[in-house]
Amino acid sequence: MRNIDTLLYQYGDSHRNRVNEWVHIVCVPLIVFSVLGLLWSVHAVVALAGSVAALAYYIKLSRPLALGMLVMLALMLALLAVLPAIVVLPLSLVLFVLAWIGQFIGHQIEGKKPSFLDDLRFLLIGPLFVLGFAYRRLRLAY
Repeated sequence: MRNIDTLLYQYGDSHRNRVNEWVHIVCVPLIVFSVLGLLWSVHAVVALAGSVAALAYYIKLSRPLALGMLVMLALMLALLAVLPAIVVLPLSLVLFVLAWIGQFIGHQIEGKKPSFLDDLRFLLIGPLFVLGFAYRRLRLAY
């Protein structure tokens, strides 16, 4: 079994409840966007560097998922580029807090703790889990 399959299976083990799955489908991209926004608030180059570092990890796991993340990250960075600079930090902070509250509510419903509490890698696997959900719906291989 490929490492990406193992990681997605392990991550999915605490995301079986349909409500929790949908909470993650909404909240995980918001968290990614908010983290990029927080990095962008430091400097656009920092957000780009963080994106490149994440993509390097994703390429090692799955090229098709890395391509999807490239598109997602590029769209998020483009949105950050057109937002007024004064809005980016407060918006990112609010989205970050609200999305994490949503995540913890989802895990309360699920009855299982978040995966990243056992392995910090799962903070980077969450976006791939959501993207994998989209790939399966579109019948794309990853």
